[in-house]
This record gives sequence, C-alpha cells and structure tokens, in this order.
Amino acid sequence: MDLFVHETLFILAPRGRDAEVIRYTLDRNGVKSTICTSLRGLQARLSTESAGGVILTEESLAGAGLDDLLEGLARQPPWSDLPIITLATKQAGHRSKNSSDLLRRLGNVVLLERPINGETLASAAQSALRARRRQYQVESLLAEQKRSSTELSALNDTLEQRVEERTGELTEARETLAFALESAGMGSWDFDLVHDLARRGGRHDQIFGYAAPVSSWSTGKFLSHVIDEDRSMVETALSRAAKSGGLEIECRINRCDGKVRWIAAKGRVGYGADSRPVRLAGILMDVTERKQTEAALHQAQRMEAIGQLTGGVAHDFNNLLTVIVGGLDMIGRRPDPPERVARLAQAAMTAARRGEQLTQQLLAFSRRQMLRPETLNPNRLLLDFKGLAERAVGDSITLKFDFDPGAHPVRVDAAQLESAILNLVVNARDAMSQGGVITIGSKNVHCGSAEVAGKGASPGAYVKISVTDEGTGIDRETLVHVFEPFFTTKEVGKGSGLGLAQVYGFTRSAGGYVAIESEAGRGTTVQLFLPRSEERLPHHRASSSAQFPLRRATTGETVLLVEDDEQVLAMAVESLEELHYRVIVARDAREALKHLHGPERIDLMFSDVVMPGRMNGAQLATQARALRPELKVLLTSGYVGEAGGSQVVEKNLPLLTKPYRRDELAEKLRVVLGSR
Repeated sequence: MDLFVHETLFILAPRGRDAEVIRYTLDRNGVKSTICTSLRGLQARLSTESAGGVILTEESLAGAGLDDLLEGLARQPPWSDLPIITLATKQAGHRSKNSSDLLRRLGNVVLLERPINGETLASAAQSALRARRRQYQVESLLAEQKRSSTELSALNDTLEQRVEERTGELTEARETLAFALESAGMGSWDFDLVHDLARRGGRHDQIFGYAAPVSSWSTGKFLSHVIDEDRSMVETALSRAAKSGGLEIECRINRCDGKVRWIAAKGRVGYGADSRPVRLAGILMDVTERKQTEAALHQAQRMEAIGQLTGGVAHDFNNLLTVIVGGLDMIGRRPDPPERVARLAQAAMTAARRGEQLTQQLLAFSRRQMLRPETLNPNRLLLDFKGLAERAVGDSITLKFDFDPGAHPVRVDAAQLESAILNLVVNARDAMSQGGVITIGSKNVHCGSAEVAGKGASPGAYVKISVTDEGTGIDRETLVHVFEPFFTTKEVGKGSGLGLAQVYGFTRSAGGYVAIESEAGRGTTVQLFLPRSEERLPHHRASSSAQFPLRRATTGETVLLVEDDEQVLAMAVESLEELHYRVIVARDAREALKHLHGPERIDLMFSDVVMPGRMNGAQLATQARALRPELKVLLTSGYVGEAGGSQVVEKNLPLLTKPYRRDELAEKLRVVLGSR
C-alpha cells in the first residue's frame, strides 16, 4: 500500500474567509488541503475518502451534523486516531465543562488558541500528517498479520511447512510493528484483566524509565507510577473503561529514575463470551514535550496581556503625573499669587483623584480591591442611587427602573456595586448622543450548570441586575474585547478603558458573573448575575449624607500610628497633629505591640493593613484588642495582596481607603471614636 496517498487535510471553517486563509497558509507550506462547507459534508467525505487529518474552528462544531461526526469518529478502527486541529477562541480562565467534554469526544485533538501565526499552524498540520502516516503504517502491518494468520489456518494439509514459513513472516511483521512503535516513540500494552498481567511492546517500559524490560506488569504497578494528584482520576478512568469499552487518559508519572513525565494512553476493551471484560489493549506515548509547548504558549499569551496592561497603566499615570509634577514645579518656582497657587493645586488634586479612581478600577479588575461586603436589598440600593445616575446622564436621557419587587438580597460591597452600575450608565449615556431611555432592572433567576459553564460561578439562585440602552450597539468583533483592561472605543481622554473591566472584576469578586448582549445599531444590555444571599437583611441604614463638623481631639487623646512607608507616615502624623491628637509612631507590628504592652495612654490604633514581617494590620488589630479590649481600631489600605490573606476585612474593623485627605481621616475618626 502507498502510505503517502493520505496527505490531504480537510478544512471546516464556515465563518467568513477563515477557510480560504487556512488553505492559503497550508499551500504556502507545501501542505495539501481541501475545504468542507458543513459538518455533514465533512463526515460524508471522511466516510468515503482517506484523510490526513482535519482542521476546524471551534464555532463550526455548533452546526448540524455534530452527532454524525462524533459517531463516525467513535467507529474508527483500533489503529486509527484521526488527528484534529481545533482553532479555539481565546478565553479568560478555564474552558467550560461542555466545551472540554466535546473536545474529549472528538478524540485526537490539538487545541490552538487564536490568534495564531502561519508557522505554528503549518507546523501543527505537518505533525498531524506525520502521525497519520504512522497510523496507516500500523494498519498495513496489522492487516498483513491478519492475512498471514488466515492463510496459515487455510493450509492445514501443509501445516508444518506453512507454520514455519508463516512464523518467520509473523516475526518479521512483529519486528516491523515494534520498529514502527519505536519510531513513533510509542509503547503497546495488552492487559489480561482476569489475571491482572500485561504484555508490553515498543518503548512501553522505557517510557516508565526502565533501561531493560521488567519481568511483570500489572495495573497496580502502573498506578504506583502515577503521581498522587492524578491517581484518583486514572483509577476512575480504568473502572469506567470496562463499561464504556474504551480508555483515553493523560496523566503524570514518576519514572523509576525520579523524573516526572506526562503520558497519554488510549485503548479498547475486549469482552468474553459472557460479555465480561477480559482484555484491555492499546498504545502509550510520552507527551511531555507537547505539554511543555502548550504551557509555553499559554505563558506567552499571559505575558502579552501583562504587557498590554502595563503599557496602559504607564500611559495614563504619566499623563496624571505630568499635571501633578508640572503644577507643583510651577508652585515651587513662583509661590504666588494665591489665586494661581490655588488653581494649580486644584488641578494637581483633580489629577490625583483620577489616579485614585484608576487604581481602584485596576484593583477591581484584578479582584484585589478592599471589599466591605454586606447583605443588602439591591432594589433599595438602586433607588438610593437614582439621583446620582440622573445627574450623570443629563436632561436628554430618561432613566427607567424595572424592578422585581421580590428581589432576593445579595451580599456585595455597596460602593463597588454603585460604581459598577454608574460605569454602565455612563457607557450607555455615551452610546446615545441623541438621547433616549436607559433601563435599570432587577430580576430573580436560577442559573443551571449550562448557564454558568465557563463563567467561574456555581449553579443556583441569582439576582440579575441589567442596564439596557437604545444606543449605537457594539459589533461582534468589538464585543469580544469589551472586558479587556484599557480597551476603549472612546476618543483619547474620554475613557480609561477600565469601566467594564471594573464591572467584570467586581462581579467575579462577588461570586457571580457578567454577560453582555449587543448588536450594532440596536443597543446594548449588560447583565450582572449576583448570587442570592441567605443572610437576613439588616435594618435599613440611615443616610450618611448629613454633614458633621470636623472632629478634633479632646485633651490628651492619643493615636498609635502604625505605618512602614516614611512619606505616608509623615503625612499621617501631620494630619493627626493638625487635628490635635497626640501621636505615637510604630513602623511595624512588633514595634506597635511593644507600645501596647506599655503603660502609655492609647485611645485608637490607626494601622496600615499591608506591612513587612509576618503580621499584617488585621492580625495586629486582633492581638491589640486582646491586650486592650477597649481599644478603638481604624485600618487603612489600598491593596490587600497576599499579605491580607483575604480580600475581605472583618465587619467590626473600620477601614479608610488610601489615598485619603485630612478631612476624610477626621470623619472616620469621628465615627470610630464618637463625638465625645
């Protein structure tokens, strides 16, 4: 048989010019290909023609005929494992269970995430063709072996002579098969399930690190090589194989030389006359290099995203620092007249506040912001938010509210939820230059496994908060990028590209997920799915909008200030002293505890959360209250990171978010210490 007639790849990429582009790329690299227009067309050609492999896009699997294709692939003979290169859309986080199950059912799949360059695609195609050639070589050898056995049985009258002749031929065939397996880096195995013994061939024992074949092999010996983290999965796959009739696993093993390697095994079950499984045979290969290549590709994609994020941060912060540094420089050069100094100082403060907002949006996107979750009624919060939203959209736009009167309570950070809704309202306003209606709604929904698949959320009861506009809408190409940090379609200076990123990060931090529906010219709907809280709603808080006079210290009131940054420490000391507090300074938790063990009067401890050493601010607060139960505590931070151990600060620990002004500090002190 001419093994080189199976050199054509079938392409299925129905969207746009994808198929033509793939074929052009393959032609340039000397790879023959042909285009199929549908799943049914692909299966029809596979059933009548010999293919070297298949290249298809992930979205093509949604068409009619998928079941026929899967059934056809499942009916492949034991020697055949059609290579399939799947071009997948890049996703944040892990793939959905349905998507992973579908790829597993397809069989011998190499997953490449788009965008992908031509060299990578051509290399994958050539690798698939090489693997397919080896399969046809194995088929030829198996067919020869079977034909030899049949002829031997038919020639009983010359049995002795024929046995001798055919034995030589079979030996040669086995040697050729062993050579083919060796060339492909594969090993073969054939388990006797009744006696738990196995015959092996090819490089089977070498893959496990043995220099020479071992005397015996069993399922127990195989499992002893599987690393602890993967062993349960492999045991489950082996037990299911008896029912499903097939085995296909990838796992890590500890070789006898101590090295950890990835292996892939695929086999079929043989059944006895009583329909009980008696045999499990298949092939085995080391796929460590493939796994390393995939990991390198994923790392490159992560680094590309980090580069984009870093560039965006540097650009926006350099603009803000230009305003701040330039203004302070001009004040330093000529500190008068007062009107000029006030104008420059106000511009610097505005830029600094924009920097604060940018930082909070970054932390929200990365899910590292300080959260103060509370159980609340989403309808009540949105109604309280109505005035701010109306001022944000202006007179040409009408705000409409469509609430589910029985909306479940949710447990979220109220300020972060308000910020997320405001971002969505502002985006909706900007999409309606001629005016229109923005609808803010709430609704109780139940999300099953299918709805939350790939969203990083759990099935269950949710409250859906939606913001719908009648604006210009978003085309499909843009829609896939809207949650990326620093991606914006607004003019320079009109948007940071972090609004929807903040919405995404906040929703994920709350244990939910966000969805967006839009079509160019038909408006946009953004939906926030927040998990229902089982906690009871607290009493409605009184509005904090009333203004109180600035609180200054009473005689002798003392603050223990714990801060490791010298510049922040100096600013905080000056702010507290202006408010007439006596200040005791500590630069870490150990120094603070020394003061707390001493006899000095300390009315309040004002501590940063993230500090050097083994103890952070929240842990210090716990020890401080154990030493002085009546001690008031106020924490401050702008980022928890790993030091906080959690993004959530305890309910009974007041928090002042950095950066803060003196008046904001005074207001927090008034709340914590009271107006005595």
